[in-house]
Amino acid sequence: MTKIVIVGNGMVSYKLCEKLVEKNTTASITVIGEEPRPAYDRVHLSAYFEDANADKLSMASRDWYEGNGIDLITSEKVSKINREKKEITTHNNNTFAYDYLVLATGSAAFVPPIKGVDKKGVFVYRTIEDLEMMMAYGKKASSAAVLGGGLLGLEAAKAALDMNLKTSVVEFAPRLMPRQIDEEGGNLLKQKMEDLGIEILLNKATSQITGEGTMTGMEFSDDTKLDVDMLIISAGIRPRDELGKEAGLEVAERGGFVVNSLMQTNDPSIFAVGECASHNNMIYGLVAPGYDMAEVVAEQLVHNTDEYQFDGFDMSTKLKLIGVDVASFGDPFCDNTPHSPISISDTQAGIYKRINVSEDGKTLLGGILIGDAEDYNMLHQMCVNEMALPPHPVDLIAKGSGDSGAAIGVDALPDTAQVCSCENVSKGDVCCAIKDDGVTDINGIKKATKAGTGCGGCLPMVNNILEDTLKKMGATIRKEICEHFPYSRQELFDLIKVNEIKTYKELLNKYGQGSGCETCKPAVASLLASIWNDLILKEATIQDTNDRFLANIQKGGSYSVVPRIAGGEITPDKLIAIGEVAKEFDLYTKITGGQRIDLFGATLNDLPLIWEKLIEAGFESGHAYGKSLRTVKSCVGSTWCRFGLHDSVGFAIEIENRYKGLRSPHKLKGGVSGCIRECAEARGKDFGVIATEKGWNLYVGGNGGANPKHAILLAGDITKEEVVKYIDRFLMFYIKTAEPLQRTAPWLEKLEGGIDYLKQVVVEDSLGIGEQLESDMEVLIANYSCEWKEAINNPKIRKRFAHFSNSDQDDPTQKFKRERDQRFPVAW
Repeated sequence: MTKIVIVGNGMVSYKLCEKLVEKNTTASITVIGEEPRPAYDRVHLSAYFEDANADKLSMASRDWYEGNGIDLITSEKVSKINREKKEITTHNNNTFAYDYLVLATGSAAFVPPIKGVDKKGVFVYRTIEDLEMMMAYGKKASSAAVLGGGLLGLEAAKAALDMNLKTSVVEFAPRLMPRQIDEEGGNLLKQKMEDLGIEILLNKATSQITGEGTMTGMEFSDDTKLDVDMLIISAGIRPRDELGKEAGLEVAERGGFVVNSLMQTNDPSIFAVGECASHNNMIYGLVAPGYDMAEVVAEQLVHNTDEYQFDGFDMSTKLKLIGVDVASFGDPFCDNTPHSPISISDTQAGIYKRINVSEDGKTLLGGILIGDAEDYNMLHQMCVNEMALPPHPVDLIAKGSGDSGAAIGVDALPDTAQVCSCENVSKGDVCCAIKDDGVTDINGIKKATKAGTGCGGCLPMVNNILEDTLKKMGATIRKEICEHFPYSRQELFDLIKVNEIKTYKELLNKYGQGSGCETCKPAVASLLASIWNDLILKEATIQDTNDRFLANIQKGGSYSVVPRIAGGEITPDKLIAIGEVAKEFDLYTKITGGQRIDLFGATLNDLPLIWEKLIEAGFESGHAYGKSLRTVKSCVGSTWCRFGLHDSVGFAIEIENRYKGLRSPHKLKGGVSGCIRECAEARGKDFGVIATEKGWNLYVGGNGGANPKHAILLAGDITKEEVVKYIDRFLMFYIKTAEPLQRTAPWLEKLEGGIDYLKQVVVEDSLGIGEQLESDMEVLIANYSCEWKEAINNPKIRKRFAHFSNSDQDDPTQKFKRERDQRFPVAW
């Protein structure tokens, strides 16, 4: 029996094992790894800070290896290769014979030779064990610096933020991510990081780490200093190739086992894959090329064929760094290629896009996307497949997110287009699964092709291919809520309304099956609230935690309290009342960007007591916990501002009070600005109103957040009465037709006909439903009542607000600390 020994047990090693199993190998497989656990997902390593659950990162259990006849040995380091005897020796003096040896030793963190780098408090960011040591040390620290402003460095910065540490990033280059983005993109990313509270230090060469045994700071070559308790080094990687030199394996000048296109070293019996392999003097630091290498080796070991070869890899990548989309594709700089660069920059929205077009204007060479990377998949495919560009290439990035992809369409992609780089799945593979195997949903695509099972970045495009192919086959595409309800959200909306269904149980008995699930329960709860505006707590058993307790659950298990402050206007007496409540219950207090005051750290037991006092002072629920209207932000308008044209505060209060409590598919935010200077940022809201000389302009379909969108003009120079009428119609039409958890911006983008169709429905009343939409809104407004007032006055409901069924005491596991004269949760 052929003996295969794999040294290393990372992601690429696991993928090789998986491919060998899939190809029905008859060989004996032994995997030897240094780490104490089976392979885990290093790409999402920072997720470990959320709950310290290593199982969520696991790629396979020990049982999987055993069940597939693979001998997995952990916590053991291979120390020697004897090529003549074809055996390896471990640090425990155990020997293993091989017919074929695969080196998947990966890489180690590069630690620069800086004076003092061995001091206590200095860490690398590489393994779960590294993170565990950082988390333990971080409990005693107040600040952390990250050495390196690349991909891993910014991930490490997120880790430091998650530990509630004052965070600095130190980068030698003049910009962040210098290998992926240009100077303008780097400036925008720097601003994004600084907005999150991360200090960015560029052009800094670290000369030494100070402190007696334990680090206390960093000194730089420009004679500046940084006082910091902890340092996380993320300055790059070094291939783990130490086994090669002693064994006579060729090692590249910059490190890594030298391999050919079959992934063979200079010994045909020894292969190298992943970050320890140097192919054409290139080390690949992404997991997708490692998976390709694994496929090449598996084909040779099982089928003895050299048909599959590794010919390099496109290093295009899309990432979300601390909530910020960052992507680059093709040649992002084109430093040595004649080209015409096209870029747009919106610093207010935090968006920068650049594409490089060939001199003849026919093909896309590469590009950079920051802040909005939804078009990455389509742009990447256009680049790779040299697809023809539209007459005005700027349209690819200047239109709203998703427009270019929709305009070009996945139909234009060739079948050979690689839509999933992690698993090397082509468009043709996806289409075959649909046409030949009868696959009709995303989960089926995942099972049949493995597309989307890696990083998941390809799923939007895979879904578009699925829908496009099904349509061509004449299939009716139904967006059913879940297996318990064979209806779309819009169909359920009509069934509930027409049949006057008031409870989940009634709907399930009449139109559903089974017992329901965590998908349909909150979706139906949202529908019932949107249609009837009844007390949300009457259906508490199908709500998520936030709606169940009328408060957002926060880090540490405490809750936040957000009273409504319509339009941002508040009397001194009400300000005092909030201050007195915050002081009495020792709540962390913060003014939000939506002109409200957040009170954090409330225990579940205290929520009714807090709201009792707030309601007595004249406050109502601010619905910060609900998929509902949050705020209508205002500027001071004509009341105080010398540029103000109309009373924006008064109008904002009127609008917010009209729609307060309105439940919808996702949260809603509004804004009213007294002039075009836009101090209320109305065009960054789901609906926004801006004063003009002749009246008001109404904008819809905008939002802030991770993918900011500017709202689009729906009607111009209209009266206050027309504004209210059109908002009524717009909101009710959105509530009726949107998908679950779909904000107005993506809803409008996917609405067939877009803003032109919406104008016809809302302004021109082309469907003749205008009056009905207005009437539906009036019913919801008439049914409004403050949820918290109802909750505290109802003894049965009030009893729910307790940590324990048999005691009134607070949760003893909740711990707090004091900083800046306020109470903060202790990091979990």
